[in-house]
Amino acid sequence: MRRSSTFNTGRIDHLIEGGHDFDFRRGDLNDTNCLVSVLNEVQPDEIYNLAAQSHVKVSFETPVYSFETAAVGALKLFDAVRCLGAGARIYQACSSEMFGAAPAPQNEGTPFLPRSPYAAAKIAAYHLAVNYRDAYGMWIANGILFNHESPRRGETFVTRKITRALARIKLGIQDRLVLGNLYSRRDWGYAPEYVRAMWLMLQQEAPNDFVIATGQSHSVKEFVEAAFEYAGMRLEWEGEGLRERGIERSSGRSVVEVDARYMRPTEVEFLLGDAGKARRKLGWTHRTDFEELVAKMVDADVRRESMLLHGTRAYNEQWRTHI
Repeated sequence: MRRSSTFNTGRIDHLIEGGHDFDFRRGDLNDTNCLVSVLNEVQPDEIYNLAAQSHVKVSFETPVYSFETAAVGALKLFDAVRCLGAGARIYQACSSEMFGAAPAPQNEGTPFLPRSPYAAAKIAAYHLAVNYRDAYGMWIANGILFNHESPRRGETFVTRKITRALARIKLGIQDRLVLGNLYSRRDWGYAPEYVRAMWLMLQQEAPNDFVIATGQSHSVKEFVEAAFEYAGMRLEWEGEGLRERGIERSSGRSVVEVDARYMRPTEVEFLLGDAGKARRKLGWTHRTDFEELVAKMVDADVRRESMLLHGTRAYNEQWRTHI
């Protein structure tokens, strides 16, 4: 991507989806020949490396692939840019999952205590970025972004899983939402604002590392409650542990349940970011609060599922203009 003096959301619209695999059009990041070919062809001024198998739970099931895409893939990218002498500025996507069991709030000085293969791979990529920066003078910035969500979030990630299931329950398509740990706490922000932070990092005079976060943390259960309440479906809770469930107050139906299949082998209980450095050096701050983020995602999924219910054509024609 060519560097620009102004932030244009349209030019990097594909980045606002929180968490996805990157494709270099003719292959993936672990295909060195493809990587070198694309770099030679595009001659980028800026590179945003978001490539990873980015689903934490899946990284326990596919640890080698997850490590190869997030860590080895980043190494191949850095070395290809070095060998080609491309001189591009590189944004390396890191993750709040790297902090793992470290006490909150977490900032750039907090030690990494990973709790998943995904987190360990991202830590390796982080240190490789720092090493290539120090050893070869390469321009690489690490962005340690806390959870960033939008209506484009993948359906297997907990926030979209919640809002999509809620929409389907509301429309009578689905009976219930089944989740894992209701008490994990995350610092959730709005993805387009986080993409602006990525861009700002690459406009600085020198490369640096930044935490991007809202400074507010909410549990999965709180996200569920906020989503259902926004949709006019108040919940009451009963039971504990795997027997806990959410009951819709007006109908008495059990609409939220817990299943051990969705638990991680090792859990990250509490993430809360301190983005003070980003505020001071980038002039960045979040603008969308938690309730507004939830509302955006619920509205989008209710609209999307309604259109799907009434025909694919309506969905295709209207959904593309929604986000």
